[in-house]
Amino acid sequence: MDTRKLAYFVQIVDSGSITKAAAALHVAQPALSQQVSSLENDLKQRLLIRSKKGVEPTAAGHTLYRHAQMILRQVEQARQDVETSGATPSGRVSVAIAPYSMASSLAPQIISEVNRRYPDVVVHLTEIYGGVLSEAIKNGRLDMALIYEPGPIRGVQFTTMIVEDLYLVISPEAGIKAADGEISLRDVAGLGLFLPEKIHTLRQIVERGFDESNLRLRLMGEVESVPSLARLLRANLGAAILPRSAADALFHEEDFQVLRITGPALQSKIALCTPDHEPLSEAASAVLIILKEMLQNMMSQKYGQ
Repeated sequence: MDTRKLAYFVQIVDSGSITKAAAALHVAQPALSQQVSSLENDLKQRLLIRSKKGVEPTAAGHTLYRHAQMILRQVEQARQDVETSGATPSGRVSVAIAPYSMASSLAPQIISEVNRRYPDVVVHLTEIYGGVLSEAIKNGRLDMALIYEPGPIRGVQFTTMIVEDLYLVISPEAGIKAADGEISLRDVAGLGLFLPEKIHTLRQIVERGFDESNLRLRLMGEVESVPSLARLLRANLGAAILPRSAADALFHEEDFQVLRITGPALQSKIALCTPDHEPLSEAASAVLIILKEMLQNMMSQKYGQ
């Protein structure tokens, strides 16, 4: 088994077709099929299921696909590290940011600060959901992420950066009277809520809080887009639940009511997620330090934490 065969196999799985993979790789289709057969002979496992619609990996194929991604990434990283040894950090660093978090407002600062300190580092920013994100980090497709901490997951580690209470965010036209800036979870249960889908840790925290209080959650809809959420809240069609920092960052131009949820309070954690099976590259380590500094400074300035 060599890295070329692994790269071919990954391309086939990503393309869903040997024909499409052959075109992308500029390799003759029979030669590509022969490489797959060679892999299957080496591993004594069937790796692909072929049909008129294309190919799908078997269980063994899925396993090889995950390992192949990590191996190819490590090989590429080794090549880059050797080439840049002793030089300033350089290369591509992929950073994911959870939707519905104040972290999503940090994109301009992240790019600006990394460019200022390390002009040869290119940051790839994306927003992605928690479960998918953890898998992407384990597979080596992402370097790190800022997400709502979901609890222990094999293959990744979490560094908790922020612990915050959750707040109700609602239009002032809803007529909620809360002179003390608080609202009980029981009162929240009487409102229609817009939340992210179930895979999102924030949704899981809210649902768990309702279940433990024997309250029924009234879900108005699942919304992942911040602009869409703002329009729905502005139209007074329901409310959202977010950490205070996220509400301030995402809706700083709006006059929404932001009320702390009590009885019981709900809490979320924003954490930096990194792989635990391999060290970060020099460039990724540099970006990680910048992210930690940025988060600590932001929370210190805004909330005195």
